[in-house]
Amino acid sequence: MNTFLETEEQIVRYLKTVYDPEIPVNIYDLGLIYKVDLQDDGNLAIDMTLTAPNCPAADFLVEDVRQKMQAVEGVKNVIVNLVFEPEWNKDMMSEEAKLELGFL
Repeated sequence: MNTFLETEEQIVRYLKTVYDPEIPVNIYDLGLIYKVDLQDDGNLAIDMTLTAPNCPAADFLVEDVRQKMQAVEGVKNVIVNLVFEPEWNKDMMSEEAKLELGFL
């Protein structure tokens, strides 16, 4: 059985395998994950956003996150909330993402 910290690390690793089909950087490094709330009972709530509110890949991304989080040991129930406050901007990206996309 994973410890709580190991489970959180695995959640981040799995989030880093989710990619917007139009952007060659994972959603975690893009800064699209606003909150990861793992409860002791295995309930996981994730607040995420999109690079644009009308993103054509929205349903795909939310479902990809949900499926990958359900594969994490210790996670029992997954709720993915799509939020648009605060509005995403490129300053939310990791340094690696900015480098990859030519913003540095």
